[in-house]
Amino acid sequence: MHSRRGLGALATVIIVATMTVAAQVGGKLVSGNPTPGTEQPAPPNFADRITLTGCLRPAPKSAQTEAPDSNAPSHARFVLTNAERVDRVPPGTGGSSQTTTAASSRSYRLSGIDSQFSPFVDTKVEISGEITAASTDPAGTPPALIVEFVQKLAASCS
Repeated sequence: MHSRRGLGALATVIIVATMTVAAQVGGKLVSGNPTPGTEQPAPPNFADRITLTGCLRPAPKSAQTEAPDSNAPSHARFVLTNAERVDRVPPGTGGSSQTTTAASSRSYRLSGIDSQFSPFVDTKVEISGEITAASTDPAGTPPALIVEFVQKLAASCS
């Protein structure tokens, strides 16, 4: 008789625990703007993504037009020089006219925060990212790359 009571109590505990977990997990998924009044970035355009190798350097002081806030994203504090395109991207990426035009450039402005680039200054790196629209850039400035991934290939640029 005690074993039936024990099994009944155990079954009750399991049912209550299952219902509690289901109540915590259940519900509707939240969608929409998580911060009302703040514009959300546009979704990435896979056709604008490329992978490059080159030397990561601080931008020349003359190109740094922004106040140096190391926690704010910038495209004026670091550059990739001696850049070469690497065709190591999934099918359907890197085929836009922007990436075709930008692929001939040997220098890129890197868009990101300082802590993303600082450990790699004066090293040879591989960088993947999205080319930004060049229409707002003054003539003669290198294309900008919104950096998504940085990997060190060599300890120096030579």
